[in-house]
Amino acid sequence: VQLQAYGGGLVQAGGSLRLSCAASGSIFSIGAMKWYRQAPGEQRELVAAVTSAGSTNYADSVKGRFTISRDATKNTKNTVHLQMNSLKPEDTAVYYCNADVRTYDSVSVPSDYWGQGTLVTVSS
Repeated sequence: VQLQAYGGGLVQAGGSLRLSCAASGSIFSIGAMKWYRQAPGEQRELVAAVTSAGSTNYADSVKGRFTISRDATKNTKNTVHLQMNSLKPEDTAVYYCNADVRTYDSVSVPSDYWGQGTLVTVSS
């Protein structure tokens, strides 16, 4: 299983970016999909999560500015997005996607998979 994250970049404060993360491989099903971020010298923190049923939750620091979503179509259902609006310099971090995956080799026991991270830099 691989998670490929993309969409990071440099943006001015107040701007927007859209991150995406596509999971591929021998996937039976995916439960929750999440975005974490890690700023320099800081611990990794949960930014947003979406369950397979579509329920979402957000860190207080991003509520009202970020929106997490999952594709629903058959060919793209293993893709999660993070729409980030009204970006602030403190949003600068490497953003990682995470997924709770059941593979065909392990249908009953899910495993945690991580993407490679994508850098978001917000200038003031």
